[in-house]
Amino acid sequence: MVVVFGSINIDLVARVERIPVPGETLAGQSFRCVPGGKGANQALAAIRAGAQVKMFGAVGRDAFASLALSNLEDSGMDLAGVVVVDAATGVALIHVDAHGENAITVIAGANALASAAQVPDAALVTGTTLLLQLEVPVSQIAQLCRRAHDARIILNAAPAIAIPEELLQRVDVLIVNETEAAAVGAAHALPDTPEGFALAAATRYDCTVVVTLGAQGAFAIAGSDRVAVAAPRVQVVDTTGAGDAFAGAFAAALDRGTSLRGAMADGVAAGSLACTGHGAQGALPGTTAIAALAATL
Repeated sequence: MVVVFGSINIDLVARVERIPVPGETLAGQSFRCVPGGKGANQALAAIRAGAQVKMFGAVGRDAFASLALSNLEDSGMDLAGVVVVDAATGVALIHVDAHGENAITVIAGANALASAAQVPDAALVTGTTLLLQLEVPVSQIAQLCRRAHDARIILNAAPAIAIPEELLQRVDVLIVNETEAAAVGAAHALPDTPEGFALAAATRYDCTVVVTLGAQGAFAIAGSDRVAVAAPRVQVVDTTGAGDAFAGAFAAALDRGTSLRGAMADGVAAGSLACTGHGAQGALPGTTAIAALAATL
């Protein structure tokens, strides 16, 4: 079972020729309002990759809430742990340029009221994979990790914000991209290069460290082992949600007992496939597509 405690958002997506610079106004090409949020994205990625998933988070009492949950409901995911609070449903403002690159601003809204108390101890037992991100309060994530000592804890340290040392010491797998590796490294006196950070963090926190490298794939360091997976060539349409696709598929693979090497291949395959469609959730691939591409990596 994959248990996700994380954000549930609405993504307001504008397609533009290029990302505007400060003070500049550009004419956009199109606009869409679609479900998102790192927690919801990774939960949906995991269930599409074959895992059983329970989602814990918060939405508002507004019109955005039902749309934010729509894809999760359609997937058959267990949403009993999602609460309704007196705050606006979280929102992400996303620009996507002609090359598929993006710039994102996130407004937490209801996600700021998500509580570790929503997750019962019965969801944190041996054999459970707890998948976390940083769009809900870090204090609540830390509380949850203190209780989840029997579960496998995967922390995707995104977005790049301050993380307590205590939290890092409790994770079993830390997933970062290059920007996040540099941010966590700077905050905790670790090297800021991807490989230097991974080596030092894996040693200090006695965990597996995964660094995603975009079009270059990803690598992992676990003790004396290193696994590197190159990304396949794909036609990039939109990179929004590619990191979430990686994390969800990676967590699903580990949860079903796949080796680190196999989980890395699944993650890179899912992240690559997610770049070939529009939107964070709409482009998330299923088990058949992931397995077929992973077998080639």
